[in-house]
Amino acid sequence: MIKYTDLDARNNAFVFELDNVLYPEKDYLYQVYYLFAGFLEYTELLDAKVLVNLMVQTHDAEGKEQVFDRLQQRFKIDEKYRFNFEHLHKNAKLPLKLLLYEDMLKLLQDIVVDRKKIFIVTNGNPQQQLNKIKQTDWQGLEQYLICYFADEIAPKPEPDVIHKLIDDHHLQRRELVMIGATNIDELCAEAAGITFLNYSTVL
Repeated sequence: MIKYTDLDARNNAFVFELDNVLYPEKDYLYQVYYLFAGFLEYTELLDAKVLVNLMVQTHDAEGKEQVFDRLQQRFKIDEKYRFNFEHLHKNAKLPLKLLLYEDMLKLLQDIVVDRKKIFIVTNGNPQQQLNKIKQTDWQGLEQYLICYFADEIAPKPEPDVIHKLIDDHHLQRRELVMIGATNIDELCAEAAGITFLNYSTVL
């Protein structure tokens, strides 16, 4: 594992993806499923606990993209509810705050103490990603975050959003480090000419 103190001191700006880098995405999605199941229990008199179990199992086995379809197949849910499902993903008021990975919280704190810049550059629906950010327990770090929603420019791995970030903040490529969890982030960093680190290697 690489500690903050092991990183190049010339790194003045750190770029993070949000989902599964700073916090586990499932912590958001599972709460959305819980809320949607409660909605269906009220409107269709279905058992919310059974619905939640199916949605979580589908998420874990097949991915989040299949969740509504499996629910629809199993319980003959009207297609009109897909709108409610997608709306909740973007606007859900969560019962519980989202918690950062402990290692990432420590890293963010170390960066702030060292007076370096922190950027969140995230793919996905901007409204949904902002909703996640607003409901994350940043423990006072939110004032130091600068957020870019890549889909407003061009989704990663296209490097356009990194180019804009560099221009906006008058940075040099050699100053930046991107910390991500997927091949998409790695390809984006490569295309932008900046250093990439997998989040799992950083403490």
